[in-house]
Amino acid sequence: MKSIIILLTTTFSFVLFGQHEVGHTTITFNDAGRTGGFGSGGGPGRQIQTEVYYPADMAGTDVAATNGEFPVIVFGHGFSMSWDAYENIWEELVPRGFILAFPRTEGGFAPSHDEFGLDLALVETQMQNENSNASSVLFEHITSNSIIMGHSMGGGATILAAANNSNIKAIICLAPAETTPSAITAAANVSVPALIFSADGDAVTPAADHHTPIYNGLGSSCKYFVNILGGAHCYYANSNFSCDLGETASGGTITISRQDQHTIMFRYVIPWLNLYLKSDCAENQVFENDIMNDGDVTYLSSCTTTFPAIDVNLTVNGPLLTSDHIGGMYQWVDCNSNYSEIVGEQAQSFQASQNGNYAVIIEDGPCKDTSNCVQVTNLSLDQLNKKTDFLVYPNPSKGDITLETMTAGIIQIVSLDGKLIFEKDNHAGQTKLNLDLDEGIYILRYLSDGEHQIERLFISHKQ
Repeated sequence: MKSIIILLTTTFSFVLFGQHEVGHTTITFNDAGRTGGFGSGGGPGRQIQTEVYYPADMAGTDVAATNGEFPVIVFGHGFSMSWDAYENIWEELVPRGFILAFPRTEGGFAPSHDEFGLDLALVETQMQNENSNASSVLFEHITSNSIIMGHSMGGGATILAAANNSNIKAIICLAPAETTPSAITAAANVSVPALIFSADGDAVTPAADHHTPIYNGLGSSCKYFVNILGGAHCYYANSNFSCDLGETASGGTITISRQDQHTIMFRYVIPWLNLYLKSDCAENQVFENDIMNDGDVTYLSSCTTTFPAIDVNLTVNGPLLTSDHIGGMYQWVDCNSNYSEIVGEQAQSFQASQNGNYAVIIEDGPCKDTSNCVQVTNLSLDQLNKKTDFLVYPNPSKGDITLETMTAGIIQIVSLDGKLIFEKDNHAGQTKLNLDLDEGIYILRYLSDGEHQIERLFISHKQ
């Protein structure tokens, strides 16, 4: 559905978001092929204790996730910094419908950058697996979209994790530090969209030695470099003793407040996440408009990706609904059933076979949007597709269906391999059937007056 935009100043805009509370859980992942790590309970091998924050209806630890599915952001911490220094990050993003996962490995004074990069990549994969883990609080609450994000050492490790990694949608690096092995060298193997932050008051990881060569080395076809004027290395996070001590000793010239830097950072992080994790291509224009008119930053960009505008209007002709968008992929959904997909309906047009409330999800390139819902009412037999003179509903169903016919005949249910499963003489009018069938697609035949008519029947026990 179209994003609702509110203007906060005469220049910059943000997307209005649904407010969620912040739930928290701790998960220890395991890599059996490595040793060390942090935490326990994940099994033999390397332990990767991860603090996870997710949208919930009430705040708390191990509370139920709110209804819906949400994309994942795996976040890498800075050198000698704890994950909780980034509370500003999760408190801003989780209410907007994102899950954040913070691996706690390599937090000492002699970290392995290589191991940390491997940890970030593994946690991204394992978080996806949580969606199918029935014992997880995140069971069936995770989309297939995820990114890796990091600060300082974690920003450099993000580059290591993203090299030759096509599972993720994009990356965000906050003042990324050069690493061992080299993040600058590994950047050439990063192909996903990349957003690199710098700050000209940062003397901890000066841009000329760290951020700029990483940006220049990226193999991404779409990349941005945002330099925050007067910004600091540590101001992407909340106040942290180790980072702040190093910043004080470095002698950088910082002219803005920590809160100002948070505001500027989220000005670009939020539309970037909405664009690449939620396929909301309207957010690309928000991002571009802000960056071109922002007196708080300077920037570089190189992006060949196109973001088509999706037409979400529908043309309605009785029970026939047609998307006005030309091209792309279509999936019709039932608005009255929490936007559940209508099996097999992936054409530009959809013929409603029963009264209801319908919409279409459209994907075109990297963009995705949903039309408004359209109510189909007073559907009668003479409005049905002329190929049939019978109506079957609900379809999909668990097996309990109603058949409405204009003439007497014979009902047959046939499997896709041609096996006759059910047969019954039928009178004109309405007939209710209770079919004990396995989940799947079947053919419903109606034989009447020498006519042989068919309809696909979808059985789903999840209805």
